[in-house]
Amino acid sequence: MTPSRLAGSLWHAHARVLLFAALAWSGAAAALEVGDTVRLPPVQLLDGRVVTSADLAGRPLVVEVWASWCPFCALQNPRLQKLYDSTGGARGGLQVLALSIDKDPKDAATYMAKHGYTFAAAMDTPALRAVLGKRRGLPELYVIDGHGKVVQKEVGEMLEEEVAALARYATPAQK
Repeated sequence: MTPSRLAGSLWHAHARVLLFAALAWSGAAAALEVGDTVRLPPVQLLDGRVVTSADLAGRPLVVEVWASWCPFCALQNPRLQKLYDSTGGARGGLQVLALSIDKDPKDAATYMAKHGYTFAAAMDTPALRAVLGKRRGLPELYVIDGHGKVVQKEVGEMLEEEVAALARYATPAQK
């Protein structure tokens, strides 16, 4: 191979690497992973209340990305309700925030009401996607400790014993 041809070949290889990098950065943010620290933006719940990062600070939080049409979410959500109840979520215990990717908020609200879920639920937003990054599947679950550090991440349905084991993140006073 001649020197000019080699230089041209290297230039094309370099250009492909730069193009790939540009395409990778132009999409959604990198997915949030265990060990990352996160600060959620204000979230408007399906009931109209707004929850801020200050409201969420200091207590562990389970964040689930879900949809009303997702069969795996339909299996996991009752387990999350059981976890929420058993750790005293409504009384200041382990927090659960379910983020629906449904197109219509009415679908998410109807689903939550129909199943009697009492944990907080909101619609996924561009601001939340910017923080959580690209989704890998449904349901997707993050456990964030009281300092904002992601301590567990799960993609796909969690079995009953796996969801129950998340109680370990509740502080002793919450259990």
